[in-house]
Amino acid sequence: METKTEVIKNMAGGDGELTITHILGDAQMHGNCHLYAQVTIEPGSSLGYHEHHGESETYYILSGEGEYDDNGTKRTVKAGDVTFTPDGCGHALRPLGNQPIVFMALIIAD
Repeated sequence: METKTEVIKNMAGGDGELTITHILGDAQMHGNCHLYAQVTIEPGSSLGYHEHHGESETYYILSGEGEYDDNGTKRTVKAGDVTFTPDGCGHALRPLGNQPIVFMALIIAD
């Protein structure tokens, strides 16, 4: 199966750009998931704060360290950490230091 990679600028109002490598496409997710992808955010860039409605999102941090905004509460995340944003809540993420933060993102329809 081929993956699809895209670069998105100012995602959700964030700074700079991030790279999304889609692991599964719509056909493989059968409408149950909206996204299963590896995301890379370079230093100086960020994924802006956004809310989820009718879905939840989980991040599994693969490498790097970042500041995660969990519905208004900020905390540091690093490789091995898992975050969960339920329906009706929001989040944001930006790398800390001089290394990118790389994570798996899974959006599941409620």
